Amino acid sequence: MGSRKCGGCLSGLLIPLALWSITVNILLYFPNGQTSYASSNKLTNYVWYFEGICFSGVMMLIVAAVLLVLENNNNCKCCQSENCSKKYMTLLSIIFSALGIACSGYCLVISALGLVQGPYCRTLHGWEYAFEGTAGRFLTDSSLWIQCLEPAHVVEWNIILFSILIALSGLQVIVCLIRVVIQLSKILCGTYSVIIQPGII
Repeated sequence: MGSRKCGGCLSGLLIPLALWSITVNILLYFPNGQTSYASSNKLTNYVWYFEGICFSGVMMLIVAAVLLVLENNNNCKCCQSENCSKKYMTLLSIIFSALGIACSGYCLVISALGLVQGPYCRTLHGWEYAFEGTAGRFLTDSSLWIQCLEPAHVVEWNIILFSILIALSGLQVIVCLIRVVIQLSKILCGTYSVIIQPGII
């Protein structure tokens, strides 16, 4: 009962994390609330990977919904024996938790790459990735940020939002990993037998 409640809480936690990921990713399209840069395709290329909207957002909402159904549907009979049904539910839970790790991990990696690359902005030399060759050193040297003339404060905008996406997707990875551990512990620690005994079928 305790592990079921814990699993349900963890699955429920994925929902607000996913909604926040969608919101943060959408904000990346509108530096300082302006829509002109998105319409003229003057944004960093990593925002077009839809990492927060599709993968850490919509896909994680689907994963969370399935996991909640699996946790709450205790009377589901997919096999002739109760033991087989529980094993099948646990397997599905592990598969969808692994899918959640893959989706949130994708968002984590893409957001980290976007953070290190830096924003696409207008400099004295025109529109370019002003910090692409700095290997992320600009993140700790704010004196370099003045190279970006337009959009205003785009460096801070990108750093804050990509960092939030990294944190949100990182939490999703942790939650899904914990769920995998919980489900595996049910099998390995004998919460119920995985091996169908003769005569049960």
